[in-house]
Amino acid sequence: MGMLQEFKKFAVKGNMIDMAVGVIIGGAFNSLVTSLVNTVVMPALSVFTGKLDFSQMFIAMDGVKYESLAAAQEAGAAVVQYGNFISQIINFIIMAFVVFLFVRTINKMREKDAPAPAPAAPTTKKCPYCLSEIPIAATKCAHCTSDVE
Repeated sequence: MGMLQEFKKFAVKGNMIDMAVGVIIGGAFNSLVTSLVNTVVMPALSVFTGKLDFSQMFIAMDGVKYESLAAAQEAGAAVVQYGNFISQIINFIIMAFVVFLFVRTINKMREKDAPAPAPAAPTTKKCPYCLSEIPIAATKCAHCTSDVE
C-alpha cells in the first residue's frame, strides 16, 4: 500500500504530468522537424547536388543494380538506405540546434531573474598611515610596522 501512495504523490506532484507534456511536445516537434527536412531542406540541398533525391539513395546487398528503391524492395532485395540515414542526420542536427537555442534562451531568462550575488565580505583593510592593503585581522602593518586598529 505504501508504494501506491508514493506513486499517487508522485503523479499529483506534477512530475508525471510535466514528463507527459514533454513527451507529447517532443513528438510533435519531431514531426515538425522531419517535415521541414523532407519538404524544405532536402529539396533545397538537392538543387546544389544536381537534383539528387536522397530518398532514392541505396545500395542493394545482392549486387544487382535496380532502377529505384521501390524496384529493389519489390524484388525482395535487402537494401541499405543510406539516403534516409543522411536525412536522419540532418534531422538530428536541426533538432539539436533548436534544442540548444531553446535551452540557451531559458538559461538567459533564468540569469535575468536570478538575484545578484551578495558582495563578498572584505578580507583586507588599508593601513591608515601608509595606505597599504593588510589583512583585516592585522593589528600591525606589515609595510610600515604601525599599530592599526
